[in-house]
Amino acid sequence: MPDTWGMGPRAKAPLRGLTVRSRTLAAMLVLGAIALVIAGGSAFILQRQQVDRTIDASLRREVAEFTQFARDGIDPKTGKPFTAASDLVYAAMARIAPGANDGVVGIVDGKGRWTAPESITLRPEDDPELVAKLIDLSSRDVVVLGGTKTTIADYRYVVIPVSGTPPSGAFVVAVDRGAHHGNFNQIFRTYALVSLCALALIAIVGWFIAGRLLRPIRVLARTAQQISESDLSQRIPVTGRDDLTALTVTVNDMLDRLETSFKGQRQLLDDVGHELRTPLTIVRGHLELMDPGDPADVAATRALAVDEVDRMHGLVNDLMLLATASHPGFVRSEGCDLGLLTDEVGDKLRTLADRSWRIDARADVMVDLDSRRITQALLQLGANAVAHTSAGAVIAIGSEVLPASDTPAVRVWVRDEGTGIEPDDLAVIFERFGRGHARSRDSGAGLGLSIV
Repeated sequence: MPDTWGMGPRAKAPLRGLTVRSRTLAAMLVLGAIALVIAGGSAFILQRQQVDRTIDASLRREVAEFTQFARDGIDPKTGKPFTAASDLVYAAMARIAPGANDGVVGIVDGKGRWTAPESITLRPEDDPELVAKLIDLSSRDVVVLGGTKTTIADYRYVVIPVSGTPPSGAFVVAVDRGAHHGNFNQIFRTYALVSLCALALIAIVGWFIAGRLLRPIRVLARTAQQISESDLSQRIPVTGRDDLTALTVTVNDMLDRLETSFKGQRQLLDDVGHELRTPLTIVRGHLELMDPGDPADVAATRALAVDEVDRMHGLVNDLMLLATASHPGFVRSEGCDLGLLTDEVGDKLRTLADRSWRIDARADVMVDLDSRRITQALLQLGANAVAHTSAGAVIAIGSEVLPASDTPAVRVWVRDEGTGIEPDDLAVIFERFGRGHARSRDSGAGLGLSIV
C-alpha cells in the first residue's frame, strides 16, 4: 500500500507554496496600493470638483463685470450710455481678455455675429453643436450658467442676455472644461507614476526587512531539518526582544524537553537491558542445570527463580516510576497540613526496623505539595537510613518553614547516624543505578535516591 497523508519514512515533503516572506510582502504591497488609490482617488475627485467650482466662479465674475459695464459703460460712438444691444455686445467683446482655454462670442438677432480675435485659442463659433445651444439659450431673458459636451469638447458657459434697441443680443463666455481637467489630470498621472515607484521601493525595502524579521523562522526550519533521533543538540540563536524571540525561546525549551525525553527513553532501555539481563541469565542457567529427578534441586532452583523474578518485578516498577517522573502530571500539588504529614510519615517509618525513631521538628503550616510523592520520597530515605545503620541507632524526621526566603518555602528531612556519604560519591548517588563506595549490607539496584 502506498504511503498516504505524508506518513512513513519515505513520505515526500509537501509542495511549497508562497513563503511567509512573499505573503507578508504581498500583503504590504496590496495595503499600500489600496491606501495610495484611496488617497489619490479622493484627492482626484475633490480637485476635479474644485476645478469646476473655479471655472464657475470665473464665469460669475464675467457676469458681474458685464453687468457693471452695461450699467456704467459709455458708447464710444455717442459718448452716452449704451442703448443698442449690438453695440454693447461688441464693446464688451472688445475689452475682454479671455484665458488660454476661454472663448467669447456675441449673438445678435439669433445669430453669431461677433467673434474673438484670431489670437484666442478657443473658438466656440467653430462648434456647430455648441453654437446651436447658445443661440437657443440667448432667447431667454435670464442669465444661464451651464455646461454641455459635444463631439469637439466639454464646455462650461454663461449666456448673458442683452436688452436695448432691437435687435436683441447676448454676450457668451465659454470655457473648455476638458482642457482645464486635462492639465489637472497630468498632475495625477505624475502622482500615479510616483506611486508605482513608491510601491517598487516598498517592495525592495520590504523584502529585506521581512527577510530580516523572519530570519529566526528560517533558522527554526533549518534547525528542525537537522534534528534527528541521534542529534537533538541543535538550538536556535536567541536575539532581540520581540515576538519572534519569544517563539525562539519557546522552541528551544521544547527541544530541551524533547532531548531530555529521548535521553530518558534511551537510558531506560539501556538500564532495562543491562539490569534484567543478569537475573534472566541466572534463572536460565539454573533451569538448564536443574535435575528434574532431584526434589531438593528442583525446590532450590524454584526458590532462586522466584527470588530473581521478584527482584526483576521490583526493578521494573522502579524504572516505570522513574520513566513517568518527568511527565507533567506526575506531581499534583494540593493543600496539605505539613505538621500532620510529618507525624504520619514518622508513624510509617517506625515499622521499617528496630531503630530509635524521632521527630526533630514539625512545621504546623498549610502548604501546596503532593503529599503522596513527598511520603514516597521520605519513606525511601528512611529505608536507606535503615540500610546504613544498626539496631538502636537514631533516625529522625523533621519539617520546618525556611526563614527570610524570597518565596514561602519549607524543608523536610531525614537524618541518621550512619556512615555518611563520601564526597566523591555525591555526584553519582542520585543517578540511576548509582551506588557509593560504602554499599549497604542489603545492596539494592541503586534506584532509591534516583526515585527520591
